[in-house]
Amino acid sequence: MSALGSSSTLSPRLPRSIRRIPRSLYSASATLLPSIEEPTAATEKPIPNNVVHAHSPPIRRLISAFDPERSMSTQERVVEFLLTYQRRPREALKYFNWAQNQGGPMGVEPLCILLHILVRSGWLSSARELLKRSILGDSSSRPSSIVDCLIETSKRCDFDPLSYCYLLSCYAHVHRVEEAVEAFSRMVESSIFPDVKARNDVLSAMLRSNSFSRAREFYREMRAKGMDFDCSTCDIMMHVCLKEGKPEDAELYFREMVDGGVEPDVQAYATVIQSACKKPDSKRACELFSEMKGFGLVPSEFIYTLLIGACAKQRSMGEAVRLKEEMVSSGLPLNLVAATSLMKGYCAQGDINTALDLLATVLEQGIVPNNVTYSVLIEGCYRYGNVEKAYELYCQMKQLGMLPSVFIVNSVIRCFLKNNQWKEAFDLFEEAVGSGVPNVFTYNILMHWLCHAGRLKEACNLYARMEDAGVKPNVVSCNNLLFGHCEQGDMDSAANLYSQMTERGIKPNVVTFGTLMDGYVKKKDFDRVYDMLNIMRGLGIACNEYTFNTVINGFCKAGRTSEANDMLPKFMEEGFVPNCMTYNSIISGFIREGAMSSAISTYQQMLKKGISPNVITYTNFIDGYCKSNCTDVALKLMNEVRRKGLQLDIAAYNAIIVGFCKDNNMADALKLFDELLEAGLKPNAAVFNSLISGYIDLSNMKAAFELHKKMLEEGIPCDTAIYTTLIDGSLKAGNVTIALELYSEMLAKGHFPDDVAFTALIHGLCENGHLEDAYKILHEMDRMDVRPNVLIYNTLINRYFREGNLQEAFRLHDEMLDRGLMPDDKTYDILVSQKFEGDDAIAGT
Repeated sequence: MSALGSSSTLSPRLPRSIRRIPRSLYSASATLLPSIEEPTAATEKPIPNNVVHAHSPPIRRLISAFDPERSMSTQERVVEFLLTYQRRPREALKYFNWAQNQGGPMGVEPLCILLHILVRSGWLSSARELLKRSILGDSSSRPSSIVDCLIETSKRCDFDPLSYCYLLSCYAHVHRVEEAVEAFSRMVESSIFPDVKARNDVLSAMLRSNSFSRAREFYREMRAKGMDFDCSTCDIMMHVCLKEGKPEDAELYFREMVDGGVEPDVQAYATVIQSACKKPDSKRACELFSEMKGFGLVPSEFIYTLLIGACAKQRSMGEAVRLKEEMVSSGLPLNLVAATSLMKGYCAQGDINTALDLLATVLEQGIVPNNVTYSVLIEGCYRYGNVEKAYELYCQMKQLGMLPSVFIVNSVIRCFLKNNQWKEAFDLFEEAVGSGVPNVFTYNILMHWLCHAGRLKEACNLYARMEDAGVKPNVVSCNNLLFGHCEQGDMDSAANLYSQMTERGIKPNVVTFGTLMDGYVKKKDFDRVYDMLNIMRGLGIACNEYTFNTVINGFCKAGRTSEANDMLPKFMEEGFVPNCMTYNSIISGFIREGAMSSAISTYQQMLKKGISPNVITYTNFIDGYCKSNCTDVALKLMNEVRRKGLQLDIAAYNAIIVGFCKDNNMADALKLFDELLEAGLKPNAAVFNSLISGYIDLSNMKAAFELHKKMLEEGIPCDTAIYTTLIDGSLKAGNVTIALELYSEMLAKGHFPDDVAFTALIHGLCENGHLEDAYKILHEMDRMDVRPNVLIYNTLINRYFREGNLQEAFRLHDEMLDRGLMPDDKTYDILVSQKFEGDDAIAGT
């Protein structure tokens, strides 16, 4: 049924004697029954001077005649009185209220007559209150019945057509949308057309109740019946489009209004401009803005704010700034919303300084920034690495008495972690915990960092704290810990965590399975990889590009590239479309295995499928030739790539630099380094590490440290790999003091040693006779939750044997077994050879 169609439940026309309204219709609570307002010159029509007071003789006589035994019914007596006093609204209303309070049966008819009296007499506020009390008090009387009664009673008393409008508006104001539509339908059937204001009230009620499709239908049928509309109608319909998430439809209503000859006002332009900004289409919004000014309309502060925000969002900062200047020059103040939009635009462009200058201007003007403003600026500082300013803004917020939101806390923590200021990050976290601010995202940020830094034990403790704090972990929380366990090769703990996820109702996702499969690949447990694939499919989780590439790349890294290559057609049958990354993994795997011919064959297959190689593809081949001691071939390939117009990346240059350094050809390595700079590329820590390693291999520690100094001067931070290289070189040169100083500096700068760094440190200390210091480093590994490897134990066991401390050597062997580390051939060589040496010594030979 259409919005304006006839209701199938319309009440038939009943005799007046049996049309009744229950007493509850007039029994609203005291809060809904305000005192009768006296008319004012502005709102009510004047009352004749000969008005009879409530207790004048005529009313007293009628009240005294209220006898239940009389043949006339209560409703008939009330109707008789109202018709008699229809030009005396005060007496009519007071008598109606008196009769209602007596509890006698009242019907729709007295209500309709009184409504006519009040509206015709100009007692509009009283009419509204009467309708509101009546409609809220009872819902048994159908709106169509009340409309029928209004029509019938209008024949017997003076009335104003506004009575119908007031009834319709009342239904709308008390959120009775369906009843308003029913009343409207009956009015239209009776050729009664409520005014545009009443119809707008119904549309507004539909908007408030999110009845968007109903509002569109109501509007279409009004237009089909030729009813007029105004700016308010158009504004309501445009807001329907905005709330419905269809801003592109708003301008259609606006153009229909203009084409219909209705001149839009400032509010209509504000809404249509808002719709253009929501698309977002700042260009169209500015065109409407110009059109508006062309009609002589003065833009409001709201309109300027909308336009500035839209232009800033779409990176039209020049236009956004121009609008801001125009707004200020027209006498309108720069408000916080507009200023925040500009700051966000500046931050998106990387112009943090201008955004901060604008913040200073805002503060000077006495405008107090809010959480959103600081969120924008702190997030900008995070993206562009300005950690100190991010924390300064955080402190400024607190000085202003503002409680930073969890989003801001998370941004500052991410800033610290990005800059390896882990201590500051965790101090801020503890401060936030005291205020109850952290949410699951806060914990996830920290756990992600801890797991990727190899500090799994601390990540697990944080996970437990999160649960104790009542913060429910999600799949991201579990995926972080899974990554940590898999990185440490502890697949038993990873499998247990996966089981706990399902028990706790945390649904694993594609990342969960990808992480587990990657872990099993590294452990060379390929049966479990296939099991994970089958479980994943059984749960209805579709393998995506990430999953397939993870499996293929994992098999390739595990030295099973041929098997990965055979998997590819099977995966393609499941809908996988291999990309450049897929073929790069296979090519890289074959190159690592020394199968250059297979790598070239894969490259040719890639070309046949129409997949263009990228710089990583060529870098793999360059790296392969360099590792095969074919640096000259790598250089030729590099020149060929250049001729094709491809821009080589840092990794390609570094591959050849490493090749030259391995050949002890530092002259050509430095020459290529200069070419890298000329190509406009900025060398990273990996390139410097290659050159430093080259000098160390030549036992030129002086040149190595000079290069390290140059790197720092150029603003390239020293990472764990470079610290490890310098520590290893210093120990090989016998300089234990410098090595330990570098180790302390590494920790102070927030870089945590991995097993490679600890291996170099322990081995170097043992070789230099510092066994006690080496053993302390082993305990340091436990504290930092870094799992020792077999090589570390072999080094310590060997050294203790040489020192004659057989008991400690065998204890370390047992400890290694307890940690789940399997001794290798070197371990047994040490144990056997040293045992024989010990027996010989005992025998005195």
